Amino acid sequence: MKFDVMTLFPNMVRDVLAESIIGRAQNGGIIEIDCHNIRDYSIDKHKKTDDTPYGGGVGMVMTCQPIYDCYKDIVSKIPEGESKRVIYMSPKGRLFSHEVAKELLDYDRLIFLCGHYEGVDQRVLDEIVDEEISIGDYVVTGGEIPACIVIDAVSRLLDGVLASAESYEGESVASGILEYPQYTKPRVFMDREVPEILLSGHHKKIAKWRLAEAVKITRERRPDLLLKHPEIEEELRPKSGRKKKKPTVPDDEVQTDEIIN
Repeated sequence: MKFDVMTLFPNMVRDVLAESIIGRAQNGGIIEIDCHNIRDYSIDKHKKTDDTPYGGGVGMVMTCQPIYDCYKDIVSKIPEGESKRVIYMSPKGRLFSHEVAKELLDYDRLIFLCGHYEGVDQRVLDEIVDEEISIGDYVVTGGEIPACIVIDAVSRLLDGVLASAESYEGESVASGILEYPQYTKPRVFMDREVPEILLSGHHKKIAKWRLAEAVKITRERRPDLLLKHPEIEEELRPKSGRKKKKPTVPDDEVQTDEIIN
């Protein structure tokens, strides 16, 4: 999968995504991340990329021309038949989630526009952007870090980036609820011991304990997730306490009974 990032600060993106798992995915050829400096496309003699807003107001607004020319250069090099989606990172956009990350896997290439200052001239957004995405109800200084978050979240869902699908399927939110607590050596730290059940070697009991802990944490911190996935709590109820569905009788059997009677 390929990612293109249109930005005034390409090193912000390169430095963040060059390390750890995403860095290895790039080195392994699983993903490709290209950063494009919008300033390089400015036709202003001082390489200016912003100007004062029409109508007045504080701050500066990023201008159309450098962004549009940067975008045109990117799409001119996209092979025929390759699908793309252009995303503007904005507090006004759709809230990013694990489900949105999975949706974005449908595209061969994602192109990100990172805004700065007071934002971007609306006309170029209307011309080139397919979707605006927000990483939360707060404002940061630019779109670079939000773009990195989306790239990271999407990349780790690709085959070969993580060791296996199990590496992310059981994680917080990805599983539908928050993750259970994790422990490692030593067995005792600051008088706090690892829960005995994890040392038992009884895998079914451990799985049930982990599910119970995950539900407990989710109920305390994100009860909204349990409302979306009531079937998860159902797994913890004793089988005798579960409501049994009444067996349905096929129509042909009903008709046979009526004939016999």
